Amino acid sequence: MNLALWLERAAQVAGAHPALIQATEVVADYAGFHARAAGLAAGLRDRGVAPGDRVAIFAKNCPDYLVVLYGIWIAGAAAVPINAKLHAKEAAWILEDSGAKLAFVTEELGAALAEVSAVTRIVIDGAEARAMQAAGGMACTPREAGDLAWLFYTSGTTGRPKGVQITHAMIQATSLAYPLDVDAVRAEDAALYAAPMSHGAGLYAAIHVRQGAAHLAPASGGFDPGEVLDLAAAHGSVSMFLAPTMVRRLLDAAKARGTRGDGIRTIVYGGGPMYAADIIEAVDWFGPKFVQIYGQGECPMAITALSRADVADRSRPSWRQRLGSVGRAQSVVEVAIGGAQGVLPPGQIGEIMVKGAPVMRGYWRDEAATAKTLRDGWLMTGDMGSLDADGYLTLADRSKDVIISGGSNIYPREVEEVLLTHPGVREVSVVGRPSAEWGEEVVAFVVPAEGAAPARAALDAHCLEHIARFKRPKDYLFVEDLPKNNYGKVLKTELRARL
Repeated sequence: MNLALWLERAAQVAGAHPALIQATEVVADYAGFHARAAGLAAGLRDRGVAPGDRVAIFAKNCPDYLVVLYGIWIAGAAAVPINAKLHAKEAAWILEDSGAKLAFVTEELGAALAEVSAVTRIVIDGAEARAMQAAGGMACTPREAGDLAWLFYTSGTTGRPKGVQITHAMIQATSLAYPLDVDAVRAEDAALYAAPMSHGAGLYAAIHVRQGAAHLAPASGGFDPGEVLDLAAAHGSVSMFLAPTMVRRLLDAAKARGTRGDGIRTIVYGGGPMYAADIIEAVDWFGPKFVQIYGQGECPMAITALSRADVADRSRPSWRQRLGSVGRAQSVVEVAIGGAQGVLPPGQIGEIMVKGAPVMRGYWRDEAATAKTLRDGWLMTGDMGSLDADGYLTLADRSKDVIISGGSNIYPREVEEVLLTHPGVREVSVVGRPSAEWGEEVVAFVVPAEGAAPARAALDAHCLEHIARFKRPKDYLFVEDLPKNNYGKVLKTELRARL
C-alpha cells in the first residue's frame, strides 16, 4: 500500500482540520495539504518522473517539505531526503549515488549545490513548485509493500554513507508501533519539527498524518531552544523528536528562563546515548514528558522503546538500571543478543540483533554490505548490549568502540556515565589509545563544566568510587567541545585520530 493513501483518507474525513503550520500561521488544512501534494505529483509526472524513480529533498524544515514528500509518494517515486546540514559536495555525492532525477531545495542550499552538481533543482517554496501544487492533481499511484519509499543515507562517521532502502511497509510498521509503544497521537496534537525532517522527525510524520494531527515547522527551519519553548507554549499539546544533545540544550534554555516547558506534551528522544544524569535532570524539571526510542536507519525508530512511565518512575529499587536501558522490544520486532555460539541468555553482552517488518530490505546497490548486515533474517546492528530477565535492553557500545585492555572488555559508555555524575564534567567521550603494555588504555576527553577543569586526582577518585580500577581512565584530556556529526553523535574516530 502507498503511504500517501493515509493523507488522502485524512483529507476525506478531516479536510478542514489544520494540517501545515509555519510558526503561528496555518498554511494548509488537510484538504489543501492533499490537493497541493497531488498537484505536485502530477507536475513530477509531467517532468518525466516515473514510479520507482528517486527525487531528492535538500531543504531545511518547512511545511512545503511534507507537501513535496507526499507528492513524491503520490507519483509513485521514492524520496531521498538529505540532511540540510551537509556540505553541498556531500549532498552532490548522495544525488549521484541515488540517481535522483531532480532535487527540491531551499534557495540557499540550492545555490551551493549548483556549484557542484548538475542535477535539476526546484526551489521547494518557489514559483515553480507552487505552480505545480496549484495545478490539477492525480490519483495515488499503487505501490507494493516492498517498494522503495525513502532512500536514507546513513550519517557516515567513517567513509561514504550507505543508502538504506526504506519501504512503504517499513514506515507503516514503524508508524503503527508508535501509538502502541511510544505515544498516543490525537487530532488535537501537533508534531513540532525541530530535528531534521530528513531523519527520524520526518519518519514520524506518517503516523501524525494518519491521525490527522497538525504539523508545525519553526520559522528558523531548525532547532532553536528558545523558539521551541515559545511555539510549544503558543500551540499546546506539542510532541517532538529530539536527539539527546537537543534535550540538554532545551533543558538549559528552560532553566535559564525559569519555564517548565508549557505546551510540551511529549519529547521522544533517541539517535545517540542519553546519559542517566541528563534525563534525570530533564524529568525533574519538565515532568513526565519523555519517551526513549532506539532504532537505526536500517530499522528506523522501531527497535525498542522506554515508556513515559519507565522514564519517570523512581519507585522501583532498580529504577536507575531501568532508566539506563533503552526499553523493551517494540511490538513489530524481535530483539535478541548474539554471540559466537548463537543467541545469548539474559545478562550477557553481545551484538544486538533485530528482525521484523521495519527491518530494511538492504543497502542501495551494495550487496556485500547487505550480506554482512542481514544474516539469517536478522539485522546485525553493530551495537553491543544485553537483555535483562524482563526484556529491557541496555546498550553497551558500538562493537568497534569496545576497548580491550589487558584482555578485558571495557565499555566506554559505562565510564562516561560515571564521569558525567561529577559536577566538574559537562560532556565526556571515552576512547581507547594503543598501549604497548595493555594493548589499549582508556582515555577520557572531558569538556569541563563552567569554571576550571576538575583535578585529575579528583576524577580518578570519583571513578574508583563507582567502577573497577581497570576501567579507570589512564589519561584525561580537557577540550572545549567534542567533535560531532550532523546528527549530534560524537565522532570517536576523530578523537582516536587526535591520539
